[in-house]
Amino acid sequence: MVTKIMTNVDILQHTDNFSEFITSSEVFHKYIDAKSTMEKNKEAQSMIKHFQTLKEKYEEVQRFGKYHPDFDQVSKDVREWKRKLDTHSVISAYKEAENELHQLLVELSQIIANAVSPHIKVPTGNPFFDQGGCGSGGCGSGGSCGCG
Repeated sequence: MVTKIMTNVDILQHTDNFSEFITSSEVFHKYIDAKSTMEKNKEAQSMIKHFQTLKEKYEEVQRFGKYHPDFDQVSKDVREWKRKLDTHSVISAYKEAENELHQLLVELSQIIANAVSPHIKVPTGNPFFDQGGCGSGGCGSGGSCGCG
């Protein structure tokens, strides 16, 4: 059996092909369309801008915690606006598409990492799996975590 050793140039070429494959996928195009729709939606942009202002107030209030006179009101406002953002149809469609693309990239990263070694850890965006879950090695990393 003959094994071909790949050069850096070969690997870079495969990487370019792989990235073209991802950017031509349905998941990627759904994300781009949802992002474009959200960026063009004046109501969504206004809501996002207002929420960012509230977040800045919240960060200021957080420096003093519950001792800040506006702590309760600002915290309530942030929660309410977060809920409004999460339920806005254009914004929620964008977040759903973003999550689908993220999941695709995580799965592909795990496949590539496991092809090299089952002990390579891949950040998943899930703190339980990224930190190794209930043991070391990580349930989501292909290692043995010792859970259960």
